[in-house]
Amino acid sequence: MEMREKGLDAEMHIDAPTPAPTPAADAEVTLDNNTQAADACAETSDPSLDMAGVADAAAEMADGADAEMEVENEEAAAEEAAERPDLRTKEEVMAAVTELAARDAADITREEIARMKQRFYAIRKTELDAELEAYIAEGNPAEEFKPALDPAEEEFKTLLNNIKEKKAVLAAKEDAERQANLERKRALIAELRTISEDTDNVNRAFPRVKEIQAEFKATGEVPPTEATEIWKEYKAVEEQFYDQLKVNKDLRDYDFRKNLELKTLLCEEAAKLADENDIVLAFKRLQNLHDEWREVGPVAKEVREEIWARFKEASAVINKKYQAFFEERKAREAENERAKTEICERVEALDFSGITTYTAWDEMTATILQAQADWKKLGFASRKANNALFARFRAVCDKFFTLKAEHYRAMKDELAGNLEKKIALCEKAEALSTSTDWRKTADALVALQKEWKTIGAVAKKHSDNVWRRFQKACDTFFENRKKNYNEGRAGEQANLQAKKQVIEELKAISLDTPRAEAMPKVKALQAKWQEIGHVPFREKDTVYNEYRAVCDNLYNNLGGRPGDRARSRFEDVIKEIGSDQQQLYRERERILRQCDIKRNELKTYENNLGFLSSKSKSGDSMVREMERRIQRIKDDLAATEAKVKLIDDKIAGK
Repeated sequence: MEMREKGLDAEMHIDAPTPAPTPAADAEVTLDNNTQAADACAETSDPSLDMAGVADAAAEMADGADAEMEVENEEAAAEEAAERPDLRTKEEVMAAVTELAARDAADITREEIARMKQRFYAIRKTELDAELEAYIAEGNPAEEFKPALDPAEEEFKTLLNNIKEKKAVLAAKEDAERQANLERKRALIAELRTISEDTDNVNRAFPRVKEIQAEFKATGEVPPTEATEIWKEYKAVEEQFYDQLKVNKDLRDYDFRKNLELKTLLCEEAAKLADENDIVLAFKRLQNLHDEWREVGPVAKEVREEIWARFKEASAVINKKYQAFFEERKAREAENERAKTEICERVEALDFSGITTYTAWDEMTATILQAQADWKKLGFASRKANNALFARFRAVCDKFFTLKAEHYRAMKDELAGNLEKKIALCEKAEALSTSTDWRKTADALVALQKEWKTIGAVAKKHSDNVWRRFQKACDTFFENRKKNYNEGRAGEQANLQAKKQVIEELKAISLDTPRAEAMPKVKALQAKWQEIGHVPFREKDTVYNEYRAVCDNLYNNLGGRPGDRARSRFEDVIKEIGSDQQQLYRERERILRQCDIKRNELKTYENNLGFLSSKSKSGDSMVREMERRIQRIKDDLAATEAKVKLIDDKIAGK
């Protein structure tokens, strides 16, 4: 009968023993600053490969091999019975396989798997033989026998497949670990090779080499195909390092002597710095010496502390001087900080808002410049405060000079505007300088002169020129007027004599002359008076007052009405005003206000009259008095309105 095992592999593990490394020699080495002996374990033997070969053989039972298999199964069964007396039945085998499948892959051995397979199929073969015998006993031909499906066999195969998958995963993990170990060992070899090639520092690297050796040995297995080569490469690099270490020992002793000479010179240089006057320069030089000291290599252990103490003692002298210098500078900086703070407070207390004149700006500028000069005399404050104080002081100075620049810019614009205004006044004055309307033009020029005074200053370079131009125009007119006045003085004297003659003629009219005869003469003389021109200004009021007194006397004694006298005097006033329209309008407004007052007064009296009764004697007297007042107000109102008409006729040129 043919038996086939599907999906099952028979694995065999072959271990080749690896011989232990043997020490070959001891090497004495010197480390960084210490001379010490180290045993160099040089392993020169050729180790055998530490291999684990895994051969999976999937053997299927072929036709004609039943006898051999039976023998093997019987032997296996006998061994199994001897080793595992608890695996006599299929149920016991299934329980054992189930327990085996529940374990971790690392806890399952190939021997246990093979043992379970052998025991299960031995039992299964016995069952199949019994089934075949029963089938033949029933008269059936043996070649038509087909074994019944066994669920336990299917479950057994499933459990074995699960175990195989676990083992495959474990094998892949172990292969990855071996590969990682290989990479790590290669990195350690590369680092060791780099150390060996650095001949100048091979001694210093000895502790690291010992670490590399320990780590290399502690690193686990590598892939079997790489084990021999990686071991040979490691031993070769290790031997190279120890060879180089021995060579460097003599060179190291030489370096110690040279380094001692250099450090002795550095100590002498540091000692000389104590005589340097510039402590800052000495301190910087000391820092350079310390940098050089660090660059010089080590010296022999027995003189190391001594040479360092010598250098440190020389450095301490400079450090103490520098510390004292630093403390003194710190105190000086604190004083400068206090002084600069006072300057800041001094300028911050200044008020720039009330400065309006050039003199005030110049005085404040001198104050700010003095503060800046005081600031420059001071040294630096502390680094922390110096920039802040300077920014604080600079802000006040910038604010002042900005305001000053804005003020001067505004003043420049104002001066330019004032210059334009004064040039305009010059042009107006020049246009009036040739006028012959003496009175009106004189008033206009006087107004221009007043306006000139209201205009502010102009730039100094233009001030004299524009003033001379304006003054020249005014002087031209007033000189012309004066010349004309001198020419007209003779005429004014003649007019004065003529007016005095009129006064004499008025005085000559007898007060006994009938009114009808006297009044035409008076009117004629008054008309003649009005036709006479100006008199000298100093005589004007005197002659006029005399004229009015004579006229009033005539009107009073010749029986003329008070209204006529008032009208005559008002006509004289209007004639005196002449053609001055502005004065005429002012006079008209004044009289109109009087008219309004008279009308309101008239209205009040007329209203009061309505409340009076004339039934009694006293009441009748009061009514007549009220009527007389009303009539007098009406007469005054009529006379006032007549004055307004005279002014209107004068304004209209009638």
